[in-house]
Amino acid sequence: MPSEKLTKTAVDRLKPAKTEYIAWDDGIPGFGIRVKPTGVKSALIQYRNRRTGASRRKTLGQLGPLLSLHQARDHARLLLSEVIRGEDPAQRDKAYRAAPTISDLADDYLARHAIPKKRPRSVANDRGMIARIILPAIGTRKVQAVGRRDIEQLHNRLRATPYQANRVLSLLSKMFSLAISWGWRPDNPAKGLQRFAEARRERWLSEDELSRLIGVLNAHPNQRAATAIRLQILTGARIGEVLQARWRDFDFERGVWIKPSHHTKQKRTEYLPLSGPTLAMLTDMRQSAAPRAVYLFPGDAKGKPLQDLKRFWRDVLEKAELEDYRRHDNRHTHASYLVSNGLSLEIVGRLLGHTSPLTTQRYAHLADSPLRAAANQFGDLVQLLSRPPALEP
Repeated sequence: MPSEKLTKTAVDRLKPAKTEYIAWDDGIPGFGIRVKPTGVKSALIQYRNRRTGASRRKTLGQLGPLLSLHQARDHARLLLSEVIRGEDPAQRDKAYRAAPTISDLADDYLARHAIPKKRPRSVANDRGMIARIILPAIGTRKVQAVGRRDIEQLHNRLRATPYQANRVLSLLSKMFSLAISWGWRPDNPAKGLQRFAEARRERWLSEDELSRLIGVLNAHPNQRAATAIRLQILTGARIGEVLQARWRDFDFERGVWIKPSHHTKQKRTEYLPLSGPTLAMLTDMRQSAAPRAVYLFPGDAKGKPLQDLKRFWRDVLEKAELEDYRRHDNRHTHASYLVSNGLSLEIVGRLLGHTSPLTTQRYAHLADSPLRAAANQFGDLVQLLSRPPALEP
């Protein structure tokens, strides 16, 4: 179709035909209006890639309330000036449409990083945060289009639960770090954002509370679950390590629990010395276990360990009248009693599998107890020597 000056009047005169056609503008070479048989009119540009010589066509949009002819002409001028500078707007848009989204990044993060390299419990936690928080907020966004402000807003929306907010931020930071290494974007918008202050839990049981807990465990009808909790209290292990424990992990001759690297949080093999009472309990368990038993605490599903103690734990807490006490706090109770009885923070940290001394430092104030007892012994001696001698009768 020959070109003409495309004014609003000229465009209004364009009538639909049996097949679509393009009316080209003689004022802006490469700018035209496509008319479909339905009567829909859309602005477009056509040009050649200056590097490859390939012909390109890009639709600017349908003329109407949201796009006037004047706006379409301005947009066409801008894009065609980019073509003169060697750019290719159509190819750029095609690449952007094919670019990965946050949903794609989440899938690759799980498949290429989390599942091969993290513990199953950690993978489950990551899946939960991705499904419940990250994808509903930014899942459809392009990885390269997410900015620092987007991450900051998401983090701030979770400020009522600071611990979870910070875990989500850490997860996003790792995901974007991988995106950089995969060439999906050049920077990490989550890096350097200030975390919320977290109130560190300082919950462990007093002697009276521990006595109540042990009493309830001893009397509970579900002794399989009760024994799992007993083993956690006696060893200070994480509950996941307890439930995943296999008989082959225990050296009864040396009295050692050899925790395989794929069961520990730090992904390293740990050797935990076992106390006499712990060994006695395990010996009794082994004698009553099935001959070919794999797990200390077999689950209801064949070939699987015991999976969940949530309902059991709620029942135990209610009967023992314990408040604000989690299963993980059994580790704190174990550690607090060791420190209070004079064991060094370094030794306690090694028993708990801590890699950083700062993690064990939360128990530092409890180390005062044996020191105070020693000081009191000397104080009592000085007080005794300071008393006036008794008068002879």
